[in-house]
Amino acid sequence: MSTLEERIGYRFRDRSLLTHALTHSSYINEHGLPKEASNERLEFLGDAILEMISSEFLYHRYPDRQEGALSKLRASLVCETALAGSAREIGIGPELYMGIGMAQNGGRDMDSIISDAFEALIAAMYLDGGKKEAKQMILDHVLSDTDRRIRTFDAKTELQELLQAGSHVLSYEILGSSGPEHDKLFEAGAYLDGKLQTKGRGRSKKLAEQQAASEMIRLIRNHTICI
Repeated sequence: MSTLEERIGYRFRDRSLLTHALTHSSYINEHGLPKEASNERLEFLGDAILEMISSEFLYHRYPDRQEGALSKLRASLVCETALAGSAREIGIGPELYMGIGMAQNGGRDMDSIISDAFEALIAAMYLDGGKKEAKQMILDHVLSDTDRRIRTFDAKTELQELLQAGSHVLSYEILGSSGPEHDKLFEAGAYLDGKLQTKGRGRSKKLAEQQAASEMIRLIRNHTICI
């Protein structure tokens, strides 16, 4: 736990909150513990804290954007895939208390599990140190380099907008996958007028397509691909 605390730059006064945030329901089921011992209640609170702080941040960061655009930005920054990426950056997976069967099935790297644990950790920090500590965690690990993160997670929309003035046909195709069932890496291709232009990889088909779209945007702006 001390290693995780070092990575997030925060030391808990109440260490039981950290343990609670890292306890998956499969662990409490396997050990006959009460349901409230899992991190699900903390995840509920963390989700609300994350929404509030990210909304406040985006409201000030993009003063020219209207409600609909701000909602889309927030959704791209705090979606399950994005939060799972943040969870991997700080190494939550190996720290989780998890049932043996779930762990053997790759639970420590499942997007749904580690993203929930990340939100639970935010809530634990909020309860232990207040809003300031939780906010700093979110700023450092979710809202840092916002423009790049938005480009990555909403690249398909941005690419479609770039192409809408012309008569080009944009399409995507999953080219393949590798790795075990619980930890697949997908490869997607982005096609322009039926011709493969760029490829992307990701832990989900959607993320692979977003990466392919992001690469095509880069090439268009570099004038490598002419539209």
